[in-house]
Amino acid sequence: MSMRLVFLGTSAATPTLKRSLPATILQSPTEQWIFDCGENIQRQMMNTKISFHKKTKIFLTHLHGDHVLGLPSLLQTMALMDRKNPIQIYAPTGIKQFINCCQQTLNFELTYPIEINEIIKPGTIVEEETYTVKAINANHTIQNYSYSFEEKPHPGEFFPEKAIALEIPEGELWSKLQKGETIKTLNNKIITPNQVMGPTRKGKKIVYTGDTKPFEAFTEFAKNADVIIHDCTFDDALTTKAETNGHSTPTQAANQAKNANAKLLILTHISARYSYTDLLLQQAKKVFENTIIAEDYYILNLPFKEN
Repeated sequence: MSMRLVFLGTSAATPTLKRSLPATILQSPTEQWIFDCGENIQRQMMNTKISFHKKTKIFLTHLHGDHVLGLPSLLQTMALMDRKNPIQIYAPTGIKQFINCCQQTLNFELTYPIEINEIIKPGTIVEEETYTVKAINANHTIQNYSYSFEEKPHPGEFFPEKAIALEIPEGELWSKLQKGETIKTLNNKIITPNQVMGPTRKGKKIVYTGDTKPFEAFTEFAKNADVIIHDCTFDDALTTKAETNGHSTPTQAANQAKNANAKLLILTHISARYSYTDLLLQQAKKVFENTIIAEDYYILNLPFKEN
């Protein structure tokens, strides 16, 4: 399915005049997945014309303020706009208490149900017909989960001319073949999907790290990812500070992407000390050429054209 990534907030810890706090949305025509929920997210969504009513799942990497303080205001804004569709929230333990405390203290009610899922251990946390979402323990100063969104394989291309040659009438039988079902024609011929369709196509894989230092298990977790969205809070000269604070530098993030054989690395969670990010990009590209630095409102359509 056609998808796009929308970067709503790309700063670290504090907002700047150009960067809001962490929030990234992956969208398909029918559903959207929000990764982290920094303050001001609902205004950023308005500026990018992202729906408050669409089918939505929210994934929070950890419970530091810059990643979660936008959640109560987003939930309340959706209620004020009379949202009806439910929302599923996935986050480390403590998210239930946080949401309940906000609702009780701020005295607001929701017009839609929310399902809060506290992640107890790494592994597959969402299993849907067309995709899965997996979580892994990252390497931050508190519990932080990195997430992998993985589409399941797509059916191959359907060739109408082959179906016509096999005397399969257009309509329901074509639809069944495209869904991967074996059919029986009116003259009792058994037709399998591979007789009228091309090979299965690999689905997209998007990895979002949240706040983290490099960690060994990431290589396998992010293996062959189409896109890695990675913490890049400090430049290489501040490696010791990054280590202390549980963050990554451009070279570290680039090595993570290289080792995982990723197609594209997008750096985000940029410290407010950097008005310009040329230095960060130069450092990363020395290791992994296909790197970009996200800015607020940057949109990447998937699949993207590789360099």
